[in-house]
Amino acid sequence: MKNFKTNTSRFLLVTIAALFCGGFTSSAQTVKQNLNIVFIGNSITHGANLDDPLDHAPPVIAAVYLRKQANIGTVNYSNQGYSGFTTVDFLPSTGTAFKKVEVATSAFEDKKAQLIFSIKLGTNDSAIEGPNGSPVAPGNYQQNLKTIVDNLLKEFPGCIIIFQHPIWYSPNTYNGAKYLQEGLSRLQSYIPLIDQLVADYAQTHPKQVFVGDTDAFGYFKKNYLTDLTPEEGHQGTFYLHPNKKGAAALGTFWAKAILKVLKQR
Repeated sequence: MKNFKTNTSRFLLVTIAALFCGGFTSSAQTVKQNLNIVFIGNSITHGANLDDPLDHAPPVIAAVYLRKQANIGTVNYSNQGYSGFTTVDFLPSTGTAFKKVEVATSAFEDKKAQLIFSIKLGTNDSAIEGPNGSPVAPGNYQQNLKTIVDNLLKEFPGCIIIFQHPIWYSPNTYNGAKYLQEGLSRLQSYIPLIDQLVADYAQTHPKQVFVGDTDAFGYFKKNYLTDLTPEEGHQGTFYLHPNKKGAAALGTFWAKAILKVLKQR
């Protein structure tokens, strides 16, 4: 009788433990985060020069990568990349690109998913002449970003904003717009201002505004022959836009940065 009671007690304890652990594991496995992502940018974000940007633009690659992660559920996204656009074009006061961002954001059906704005702007701002507002002085560039972000935070409370660092282009870049070394140097001067802006938001909007990718600039500087498209310009063959391989690399950089931010929250 004693052995029977002892064995029965042990059986109950094991059963309860198994149910507890099994229930805990099951719950942990089913907790996935759904995402709505708006990619704000220029021709690089849009996927210019790609044969099939709808299939291979960086935002597409980023979404595919994120969907493969165990802790991510659905990933809906909108590619709001426009060729030639600057931070000036995205200012709410212009009523152009920002309005499109608003419409795209409101169109997401899953209102409970985490809303993310992934921003990569600066290439066209840095040009010597051509794009709207260029050359955009570093201080004005930072203020433009702040204006855009302030409005996004106000209109979409609870959103996450991620600044992806702009990427390298060759110092002889000169197509319809004029960039050259002066533009590249200006582009590089924007980067610490992005980081400073994020540091400022950490005080006013904790865990809402982040620096995302910081590696793509160096990656494309090193691998421009294999990952950027050769284009003919006024000063010879230049490199500005990612090819299919480069777009895949950039989209992966962005996806990894988004995952890193989500882990920080």
